[in-house]
Amino acid sequence: MAGDSPLCDLMPGQLLARGVARHLRSYDFVSVQELAPAKGLRVDVMGLGPKGEVWIVECKSSRADFTTDQKWQGYLDWCDRYFWAVDSDFPTDLLPDDTGLIFADAYGAEIIRMGPEAKLAPARRKVLVQKIARHAAIRAQAAQDPGFISAF
Repeated sequence: MAGDSPLCDLMPGQLLARGVARHLRSYDFVSVQELAPAKGLRVDVMGLGPKGEVWIVECKSSRADFTTDQKWQGYLDWCDRYFWAVDSDFPTDLLPDDTGLIFADAYGAEIIRMGPEAKLAPARRKVLVQKIARHAAIRAQAAQDPGFISAF
């Protein structure tokens, strides 16, 4: 399809994020990738549900990728549900039991374990929805106008 980057150009975590984003659509969620909810944080996939639900999905492509991640607990305050997305060969015993689990590849995903719900405060939800909207709009504009200069 025109505008799609070849899969070979994507990193392993980006391939997982692609499959996750496709699967979230089946729940009527829209998603953005590489969003910074706060200074010093950057989530792999942030999903926005039809009722304003906010899910964060961190994509881990290897044991080393997971064990070197020192920021993930900081994401918990920025979502209603938190998930890990890994491929089927990932050692899932490393992942905390009190988080969601998604098996993914470049083409799709499946929620194996739903992350527990911890509802966001209304003010934080409003900030996140605005960030998601602006992030998506900037990405859409950049895709339509290669000369577009983004603040990212």
